[in-house]
Amino acid sequence: MTQFDKAKLPSRHVSVGPERAPHRSYYYAMGISEEDIAKPFVALASAGNNSAPCNTTLDAQADAAQAGVIQAGGMPRRFNTITVTDGIAMGHQGMKSSLVSREVIADSVELSVRGHCYDAIVGFAGCDKSLPGMMMAMLRLNVPSIFVYGGSILPGRFHDRDVTVVDVFEVVGKYAAGACPISEVHALEKVACPGHGACGGQYTANTMACVGEAIGLSLPNSNMVPAPYTSREQIAVAAGAQVMDLVARQLRPRDICTRQAFENAARIVAATGGSTNGALHLPAMAHEAGIDFDLFDVAEIFKTTPYIADLKPGGQYVAKDMYEAGGVYMLMKTLLAEGLLHGDCLTVTGRTLAENIDEVTWNPDQKVIYDAKAPITPTGGVVGLRGSLAPDGAIVKVAGMHRLQFEGPARCFDCEEDAFAAVEERSIREGEVVVIRYEGPKGGPGMREMLSTTAALYGLGMGEKVALITDGRFSGATRGFCIGHVGPEAAEGGPIALVEDGDTIRIDAEAGTIDLLVDDAVLADRRAAWQPRVNDYQSGALWRYAQNVGPAYAGAVTHPGAKMEKHVYADI
Repeated sequence: MTQFDKAKLPSRHVSVGPERAPHRSYYYAMGISEEDIAKPFVALASAGNNSAPCNTTLDAQADAAQAGVIQAGGMPRRFNTITVTDGIAMGHQGMKSSLVSREVIADSVELSVRGHCYDAIVGFAGCDKSLPGMMMAMLRLNVPSIFVYGGSILPGRFHDRDVTVVDVFEVVGKYAAGACPISEVHALEKVACPGHGACGGQYTANTMACVGEAIGLSLPNSNMVPAPYTSREQIAVAAGAQVMDLVARQLRPRDICTRQAFENAARIVAATGGSTNGALHLPAMAHEAGIDFDLFDVAEIFKTTPYIADLKPGGQYVAKDMYEAGGVYMLMKTLLAEGLLHGDCLTVTGRTLAENIDEVTWNPDQKVIYDAKAPITPTGGVVGLRGSLAPDGAIVKVAGMHRLQFEGPARCFDCEEDAFAAVEERSIREGEVVVIRYEGPKGGPGMREMLSTTAALYGLGMGEKVALITDGRFSGATRGFCIGHVGPEAAEGGPIALVEDGDTIRIDAEAGTIDLLVDDAVLADRRAAWQPRVNDYQSGALWRYAQNVGPAYAGAVTHPGAKMEKHVYADI
C-alpha cells in the first residue's frame, strides 16, 4: 500500500501538528483512529436522495466506494448535496430551480471540500444537472477526482414495446387530442419507470454520463451500467481505490480535461444524438478550468461529427442497450479509428484515452452503435444555429428528424404556461413557429426546459408540423423542430423580444441559420418601444441567480472562473 506524505495535501490543515489537536478531537469523536487520521481524506460527494428514482441508489454506491478508498490507503468522508429532478420539476414553476441547482451543487461541493480540507473527490450523481454540477466542482477545486454516474433506469414495457417517461409526457398530448382514453394514460404512467435509475434514453443525464467517460473523468465503460445492476457496487469500489492512485500521482482534473478532451466530449454528444443541454454544460465545465469553449466551439465540433448511436428519443434504443452493445468505449472505438478523437488525452486510469480504447474489441454484431464509416447520418445529431434572430447562437437536436428547414409565421408567448395552454386548447396551427420567450437564464429566471409543451405537441401529432423556439432550454428528451438557448435572451432585449405574431421566421438546420425576416427599420421602431420586464422572483435564490448569471452561449455561469483565480484550492 502507498504511504502518503501529507506535507502538500490540503488535509494537513485539519489533521497535522499540535495546533490541530482540536480538529483531530472531532475525528476521534467519530471513532476514527490516529492511524486513519494520518491518511489522505477523500470526499465521497453524493447527490443521493428520495426525491426521484434517478438518485435513490447514489448513497449506497457512495458507501460502497468507502471500501475502495480504505483498501488503497485513504480515509473516506461522505457528504450529500442537493438535486432538482427535472421529470418532477417539469412543466411548472419548479423547473426554474433546475439549472440553478447545477450552480448550487457545484458551490456546495466546493464549500464542503474547502471547509474540511479534503484531498480528493469521488462524486456520485444521477439526475441531469447534478452530473455537470459535480464535474464543475471537481474542475474548480482541481484535487484528484473521479466521477461516477448512478446509472440509468431499465425501460418499462407497454403494449409489447419499451417505453420511457417521455412516452408518458407525450400521451398527455394524445389524451388532449382525444386520441386515447384516460385509462391508457394511467396504465402507461404506472409501468413507464420500473425502478431505480435516471431516464433511460439519450437525454441529459445519459448524455453527460457519456461526457464523463469521453472527457476522462470516469472509469472506462462504467457509466452505461444500469442503476439496478449489482456491478454498480463494484464500479464504486474501483473508483474509491483508483482515486487514491490519482492522489499518489497528483493527477488532477485539469491535467485530464484539456481543450482536446472537451472536443472529445462534444464529439460524443453529437455522435450519440445527445441532449442540447450538453452545449450548455460543456462551456460551463470548461469555464471552471479556464478554457475558452463556448456554444460556437461546440457547434464547430458538431458539424463534422457523424451521428452513429441509434438511441431514443431520435432512435430506437436506451442506455441498457448501449451498455450491452459495449458502452461509450465501443462508440469511441470507431470514432478514434476514423481520426475523430484525440487519443492522447489522459484519463483517470492514468493511461490515455487511446490506451483505454485499445483494450476494447469492436463488436460488429450489436445493433445500437453504427460504424463511423457507415453512420446513421454523416453529421447532425445536434446542430448549432446563428442568425438575425439569434446573434449569440441557438441549438437544435436533429437526430431522427426528417425535416431540416422550416419557415413560417411566428406565434408568440411570454411564458411556457401560456404556450402549453394553447397546445392543450389545440389552437396551434400547422406551419407556425411557436416562440416562447422571457424564459432565459435571467428572464425566467432559471432557463426552464419545455418538455411538457414539446411532448404534448408530439402527442397531438404536431411534432414536426410546427417549430418551437425559446430563449429557455429543451429537455434531452425533446424531439421535433425545437430550438433552444436563443441569445441574447428576451430579458436582455435580444431580437427574440421583438418578434410579433405573424412575423416570418426561417430556420435552416443544414446551413446552421435562424433568421427573423423583418425589415431593420421596423425592428428599430420596436426596439425603441421595448421595455424590460420585471419577473416575479425579486428575492431568494432565483433573484440572486438572475443577478449573476451570464449568457447561455458561454454556459450560463455565475462567477468569473479559473481565468481569474489567484490560487487553486488543491495547492493550499
